[in-house]
Amino acid sequence: MEQILVVEDDRAIRHLVTEILKGVGYTVDTAVDGIEAIEKVKKGKFDLMVLDIWMPKMNGLDVLAQLRREPSAPRVIVMTADNTPETMLRALREQAYRCISKPFQSKALLEAVRNTLAAGPAAPPIEVVSALPDWIELLVPCDFDAADRIQVFLAQLKTDVPDEVREAVGRAFRELLLNAVEWGGKLDPTRKVRIACLRMKRMILYRIADPGPGFRIEDLNHAAVSYPADQPFEHVRVREEKGMRSGGFGLMLAQAIVDELLYNEARNEVVFVKYLD
Repeated sequence: MEQILVVEDDRAIRHLVTEILKGVGYTVDTAVDGIEAIEKVKKGKFDLMVLDIWMPKMNGLDVLAQLRREPSAPRVIVMTADNTPETMLRALREQAYRCISKPFQSKALLEAVRNTLAAGPAAPPIEVVSALPDWIELLVPCDFDAADRIQVFLAQLKTDVPDEVREAVGRAFRELLLNAVEWGGKLDPTRKVRIACLRMKRMILYRIADPGPGFRIEDLNHAAVSYPADQPFEHVRVREEKGMRSGGFGLMLAQAIVDELLYNEARNEVVFVKYLD
């Protein structure tokens, strides 16, 4: 069974996380601060660390930075109530694998733990190009797990936009990112999708550029957007015949959600805008 180290200075939260993980059979050790955590990593082998951010003596961000110098460092899930862009993006830059927000549900914690432990041994890193609150830019490996991880991180960022707008933009972003990863990058994790999120006074703008040659709309017989409104599921038959995963509604969904959706000539780069007034 996998070994997990829980690093949390709050006794009640530390006990809660430990009991949740032990309850499903994981072997759990604990540390009350970053210094103790690093000492335990140096002495033992852990598959995963569940790490609080703000702790005395050594905070979680400094722990992440030091772990990068350890030859057998565990993957890290950060848990924090601080979802400011500065904190989330620094955690991502220091190679935190996933994040969960406090307070959290047991289901969310276990899902994050299971997904992190189930990832392949050589999961590629997500690179942070820009970590400004109003200009976030990332290089994301063409891998479904990486796309899922970056969606989780970006969803944690605190914004001043209404929840329904943030959720709608998140859905559109996810669909377009998955298209870029799957079709542009061919699910090759050595290739990268470049994404940027710009937050302005009256709008949110996303830019997604994939490494592929692009596409033609007329070739997308596996996508709902290629069929008239009275044939909304014709593409499902095509996908089944080709043995493709379920889906095909991404472009149609994005068009319905955002206010502007623009492709470059090759269609390997897309920009979408959501206005806030």
